[in-house]
Amino acid sequence: MTALVIAEHDNNSIKGATLNTVTAALQCDKDVHVLVAGSNAGAAAAEAAKIAGVAKVLHADDAGMAHGLAENVAAQVLAIAKDYGHILFPATASGKNIAPRVAAKLDVGQVSDITKVESPDTFERPIYAGNAIATVQSLDPVKVVTVRTTGFDAAAADGGSAAVETLTAAGASDKVSFVGSEIAKNDRPELTAAKIVVSGGRALASAEKFTEVMTPLADKLGAALGASRAAVDAGYAPNDWQVGQTGKIVAPQLYIACGISGAIQHLAGMKDSKVIVAINKDPEAPIFSVADYGLEADLFVAVPEMVAAL
Repeated sequence: MTALVIAEHDNNSIKGATLNTVTAALQCDKDVHVLVAGSNAGAAAAEAAKIAGVAKVLHADDAGMAHGLAENVAAQVLAIAKDYGHILFPATASGKNIAPRVAAKLDVGQVSDITKVESPDTFERPIYAGNAIATVQSLDPVKVVTVRTTGFDAAAADGGSAAVETLTAAGASDKVSFVGSEIAKNDRPELTAAKIVVSGGRALASAEKFTEVMTPLADKLGAALGASRAAVDAGYAPNDWQVGQTGKIVAPQLYIACGISGAIQHLAGMKDSKVIVAINKDPEAPIFSVADYGLEADLFVAVPEMVAAL
């Protein structure tokens, strides 16, 4: 049967996580449709139609889906679910919010956070903070899957010419309403989509030092800023910078870890990075076990020297 990808978008454009999810969907089924559920989201639907490998875009437009409320989007997915053998969501905050509702209503098990498609009914997913890989086979008639986007290359954003079909919107639930949102503004690349990530740990000792030491390096490299959970818990960096099992999963081309010991929870969120550079004065720090390049040095000396050299 056909695979359905639930697009993540802002009503104007498609977010990068959708492209990785399309790649996973193409490994499940050669025929892939994309659902764009939003409000005045014609531009996003047109962009989705250009994604390489997509056969059809389904565009459902309703004011109740303007903000991607899980109850409303789930109802739209359920309205067309019978036509699909696979329903795939990016394993983002939005996808993880909608997918369980769809799986529960369909009375099927959800396969979460897949990193590999072995066959249309068999998938790999990390467990125990990424220290083991489970192979999961689903015998359900509809496979509801969330995709860890770092496990799949992004599909080409251009080159496709899918038809856009307009759907009748399922309508908004009267049990939920959008009240408001506070969106953090950041001039840097988005952490999960950045090609270079510079992260700091508890060794930075204060928010002031974090800014003083890490910001110039990120500026020089055009990188996103990240942090370990210890640094976030200590108040050195905001929550949305946290990288790790309980934060964001990243896999940039270059990951620079400064003053991060390498707790297992942090490694689970960044060990798929293409090149890992670790700076730590503790030669026994676990981060060195996954690093491609390790520098045993005081970060307060080494990082400014790197900035000067760049």
